[in-house]
Amino acid sequence: MVGTGMFAAAPASAHTPQWSVDCSTVTVDLKNYSSDPTNTVTVQAEGKDLLNEKFGGDFSKKLKLADHDKPVEVRLIVKANDGDQHNRDETKTAPVCDESPEPTPTPTPTDTPSETPSPSESSTPPATGTPSSSAPASSEAAPAPSTSEPSTDLAETGSSSSTPLIAGIAAAVVLVGGALLMLARKRRSAQQ
Repeated sequence: MVGTGMFAAAPASAHTPQWSVDCSTVTVDLKNYSSDPTNTVTVQAEGKDLLNEKFGGDFSKKLKLADHDKPVEVRLIVKANDGDQHNRDETKTAPVCDESPEPTPTPTPTDTPSETPSPSESSTPPATGTPSSSAPASSEAAPAPSTSEPSTDLAETGSSSSTPLIAGIAAAVVLVGGALLMLARKRRSAQQ
């Protein structure tokens, strides 16, 4: 007797509420919710609604916070239409924005051109000195967005697009093995 079973594996889909708060914005990214547009998302700052919308499936929005001179409490409320276990009610704090990073790059470019006394070379080095000082400023801004992108990714569950193919091949091998076993038993019984 041979019993075979074939199970198809599919990638897991789960509600993924991601959100972040900085000094001036709130970013909301909700994935894999029910496609029925009766899910609701509410964002509040200091008890006042910044956002109150219904959505279906996925929802992404970036909200601007009002200028503030003290930390602000921001609250995210998500009500899923497919069960209370998927609801979220979380609070984060938006810090006060600092305005001091701008003066720091200004002194660095002025020191670099003054070191080249030659008139024919002085026109060339300031051009290379200025971009090199502006390049680090742009590279400092680049890591901030890259840290928000990985947070939206789901954890790897070990499933891939080749899993159903592998399961199908395994089932075929089991079936061929079972058929060979049955043929061998029939031969033995016929010889006796």
